[in-house]
Amino acid sequence: MDLAREHGLTAQAVRNYEDRGVLPPAERTASGYRIYSDLHAIALRAYLAQVPAHGYATGGEILRAVNNNAVDDALRAVDRSHVQLLRDRETLDAVGAAIGLLVTPRDDRPDRPLPVSAVAHRLGVNPATLRKWERAGILRPERDRVSRHRVYRADDLRDAELAHLLRRGGYLLDHIATVLDQVRTAGGVDALAASLAGWRERLVDRGRAMLTAAGRLDEYLRFREVNSTATDGSRVRVPL
Repeated sequence: MDLAREHGLTAQAVRNYEDRGVLPPAERTASGYRIYSDLHAIALRAYLAQVPAHGYATGGEILRAVNNNAVDDALRAVDRSHVQLLRDRETLDAVGAAIGLLVTPRDDRPDRPLPVSAVAHRLGVNPATLRKWERAGILRPERDRVSRHRVYRADDLRDAELAHLLRRGGYLLDHIATVLDQVRTAGGVDALAASLAGWRERLVDRGRAMLTAAGRLDEYLRFREVNSTATDGSRVRVPL
């Protein structure tokens, strides 16, 4: 059908969108065919534009709210997504500043190995958190030859500080482990810099997607204000 073909979707996918409330209910013919109009075409374009901007869950929330005539709820969902993008940008800036941890020694770093309890206190986390990071491959502290307790040397402490900041920035454990592994093998900050550059590029893409999504949503809202069914005879019939 034309409505699905425009976006490379199947007819079933369009029906599923209607069932989930992302598209407004379609009229039916006497023989059971669904009739999709210009209203549905604009609604589908609006929803598909929300996904790269706000994600599937929020995108669906926005369109369902509009279809239920709860425009204020839809706009609140958009606002929350914009706030999250701003927070992500601020986190990225903080992590970018943390690259200095890899190249600039801190004056308050001890010149002797520290036990796990001291490192945990320094970061404000539980020792169990550091052990969890170790199991995830993020940290690799050595063991004292006599006591067999974990000991954190200068590089281990640096890794723990960086992992703590990345974790606060929302990075998943497996990604943090990959970044630190690349930093160790590369012997510099190139891997981390590349990761942050990719993160910034994704944020830019999301910001631009939000602009497109806003235009599509406004188009849908304006069309609904004028009418709720197609007026030019452009209809597509889809069998149940």
